[in-house]
Amino acid sequence: MTSARVSQRIGSIAESATLAVDAKAKALKAAGRPVIGFGAGEPDFPTPDYIVDAAIEAARQPRFHRYSPAGGLPELKQAIAEKTLRDSGYETQASQVLVTNGGKQAVYNTFATLLDPGDEVLLPTPYWTTYPEAIRLAGGVPVEVFAGPEQGYLVTVDQLDAALTERTKILLFVSPSNPTGAVYEPEQVKEIGEWAASKGLWVVTDEIYEHLTYDGVPFTSIATAAPALGDKVVILNGVAKTYAMTGWRVGWMIGPSDVIKAATNLQSHATSNVSNVSQMAALAAVSGPLDAVEEMKVAFDRRRKAMVGGLSAIPGVDCPTPHGAFYAYADVRGLLGKEIGGVRPATSAELAALILDKVEVAIVPGEAFGPSGFVRLSYALGDDDLAEGVGRIQEFLGTAR
Repeated sequence: MTSARVSQRIGSIAESATLAVDAKAKALKAAGRPVIGFGAGEPDFPTPDYIVDAAIEAARQPRFHRYSPAGGLPELKQAIAEKTLRDSGYETQASQVLVTNGGKQAVYNTFATLLDPGDEVLLPTPYWTTYPEAIRLAGGVPVEVFAGPEQGYLVTVDQLDAALTERTKILLFVSPSNPTGAVYEPEQVKEIGEWAASKGLWVVTDEIYEHLTYDGVPFTSIATAAPALGDKVVILNGVAKTYAMTGWRVGWMIGPSDVIKAATNLQSHATSNVSNVSQMAALAAVSGPLDAVEEMKVAFDRRRKAMVGGLSAIPGVDCPTPHGAFYAYADVRGLLGKEIGGVRPATSAELAALILDKVEVAIVPGEAFGPSGFVRLSYALGDDDLAEGVGRIQEFLGTAR
């Protein structure tokens, strides 16, 4: 009997659909095709100069050419604790911070540290594509709780309560949301947090889009809104979105000391310390002003309105206005089964493939985030590309019959 070359655990992981779409779009562009990519959640702005300057200065210092503590540079951990108090109203200590290689490592570290085989995680759906894979890698079971556009992509306590079992250990909470851009009102955040506390659940909250909200809608940290959670809360965050630093790979997790100590031990064997140069860049970012993100928000808001207006004008497409992040999540169920470009797509995956093939616009199908019938488009790209891409989609889908 021969064994498989790749382990079942790793072989069962789905590829990151968002990165796959982005890679395909970039490959077509490199081949000279005029592809417009709405796939990756990546600001088109450069990292602010003062952050780059801090990295250059750090690269010149020999002490940063050496190993540093696996859990992060002490000065960065302290700055993250201070930034969390400033932005989330949540008081924590440097010893409760673990600096990770991007937000994804923070996600995996958290689930690997908290979950035992068979433990269930309530996963509001649509979800970011990495969450269920990280849960499964850690031996957990993702339990999808779907909220559609008719309820603003926001799950309710009743829905969560209906999905609760004796194996439920964690509620994953994300606001503002990737992929939908939905933002929970403060009262909703409080209600969900208090419900989780009453059930004895852990809450893992991803706050990486905390500074990207629009229309006067506030960001509310569930860790602050529901103090009844006590120390059974882990905050995930990073510099990627706020400071246009996706490639610098600096994220973090904040939690009770025993969890952070255990997660740091895991990271010491997996990757050891995050690049010191990137950590010093992150220190400049979290310690500095928020002027850069305010400037980006002006552009994102303009693009948000243009994208929602353009998509909503297409018969068969319903695109609720997102109040956070930089994504539009459109309901395309009204187009499925209709003839478009000589084809009748039955799923959003087939529709997305058709759009890429026929008009060279890359979007991510809903299958990457939960049920079929939806598509995600990032508006974190230039105005001209956005207008061209939406225009191509409008013209092509307008032929549906």
